[in-house]
Amino acid sequence: MYIRQLVALLVITFSISVDATNYYINSQQGSDDNLGTEPSQPWQSLARLTSAKISAGDQILLAAGQTFKGSISLYNVSGTIEKPIVISSYETTSSATPATINAKGEFAGILLADSDHIIVENLSITANGGGDIVLPAQLLKKMRKAKKPNMRVGIAVITSDAGEYAQIHMNKVKVTNIYAKDEGYQRSYQETVTANGTEAYGFGIYFISLPQTLLTNISVSNSQVQAVGHTGIKFSGKRNITNVLLDNNRVIHTGGPGMQMGGVAGAKVKHNIVDSSGSAQDSRNWARGSGMWTWGSDNIIVEHNQFLNANGPGDSAGFHIDFNCSNVIVQYNLSANNAGGFIEILGNNFNNTYRYNVSVNDGHRVKEKGVAFQEGKTFWFSGFVGSEKIGNKRKPRKRHGPYNSYIYNNTIFVDSEITAKIAVTKVAEGALIANNIFHIMGDSQLVKGDQYVPESDKDDVNLKHFIFENNLYLKQGNWPKEVLVQDASPIYGNANFVNPGGLNLKDYTPQNIALIKDKGINIPRIPNDSTGLIVGLQSPHDVLGNPIKGLPDIGAIELQE
Repeated sequence: MYIRQLVALLVITFSISVDATNYYINSQQGSDDNLGTEPSQPWQSLARLTSAKISAGDQILLAAGQTFKGSISLYNVSGTIEKPIVISSYETTSSATPATINAKGEFAGILLADSDHIIVENLSITANGGGDIVLPAQLLKKMRKAKKPNMRVGIAVITSDAGEYAQIHMNKVKVTNIYAKDEGYQRSYQETVTANGTEAYGFGIYFISLPQTLLTNISVSNSQVQAVGHTGIKFSGKRNITNVLLDNNRVIHTGGPGMQMGGVAGAKVKHNIVDSSGSAQDSRNWARGSGMWTWGSDNIIVEHNQFLNANGPGDSAGFHIDFNCSNVIVQYNLSANNAGGFIEILGNNFNNTYRYNVSVNDGHRVKEKGVAFQEGKTFWFSGFVGSEKIGNKRKPRKRHGPYNSYIYNNTIFVDSEITAKIAVTKVAEGALIANNIFHIMGDSQLVKGDQYVPESDKDDVNLKHFIFENNLYLKQGNWPKEVLVQDASPIYGNANFVNPGGLNLKDYTPQNIALIKDKGINIPRIPNDSTGLIVGLQSPHDVLGNPIKGLPDIGAIELQE
């Protein structure tokens, strides 16, 4: 439903009624004494907008090719489906390049507070430090009460007054160089190993839905976020952010995660490229983060994305499912060269899946004091469910789960220079691991799940309801014999990929037809699981879009006749 609503909105040809107003701003030829509502009478500064009464159908238009210092902040402003408020660029005789907002020293380049039915498009935003960050007075108390971090943001959407806020869409925006600190600031290793960072950071695009509010029907499409101190595109709510679409975005060299969803209920994430999350290229970066991760979120479909080159001393997988999630579907993606690994599912998670993905050389990180506090892992079920303060120290809560995890028809390639590491918590309940290719050319090793404090050898073993069968291994030992769960019917052999080590999905087309074709099993429901997967257990097609005919093949690619 939510995708249909978003698509319907995006294809509407908007007609602005006669009572709507266009506000033109031209930093080179304008004057704040001008009328501001005609291209020939533009204002000069963004500050002039503070005296304008923005209403449904109005457009805020910045002269193309020009840079504007300051920010645009809208409070309690609403458009409608038929007459959204638009913030965009307008072409001049000298340029059609999108205008740039330079928000150095500001809280945000664009702030939409308790506002809705707004489109932001065809703009660039930068905010490279600029001293202390001052939260707007209208938000200060509520943000502090909600314990939101000190931050500088490219585009911030914040709902704090009780009510529903809908239809906020961003298209063709470029958010780059967003930093809370000035150049030269140095993060410490101790800061990087904290759970989410404790200092002020720069975020690209940040949606925050505080209690008593609902933020729904929102999208970020055809946009780029690059070189920010922490997360590229972030959502923070209490399952009061719904109907989200992230489509065809490029998120590159973020100091933290590329994309992160906390407290989202219903999202589709597709056709995005996330490259070099957790980047350490700027000393102001957090320097840790998965390509994308979810926490406390439900009904999230993540498909046809690329998650590449994640870096950091912990986590930093291509995509990982943090605790308290359900129905997270990770399918048809490429995950490659991510330090933390490929499959990572933490505790108290229900009915999540990785299926029909290709993983290349994920999990290459090696644990080392002062460098990395976690091993990288090809495959990790962790029962970690957070920590709590006991006395003066924080200690992990009692581990449990994940529950009913479906891992099938993935192709996993690890070259000979990497030791593939496997960790399966003792408290996982319900899992299906089938039809995968584990093409591990080097050694494999069992490691402890080391989410801050490793799982204890004294912990009770609670593994049950596992279906683990019919996976293809390059050689014996690819799945370490020390792991507490073992494949009941392993297959050994070489899939003979077209181009092993390559970074195109088709490179992992098997040529050993006799070993692969129709050798998979139909995916059953895990014993005692009454739910299955929200997308169904039998995928209609493979990672390339080829239809599944008859019995599925082994791995992510269905061979064609």
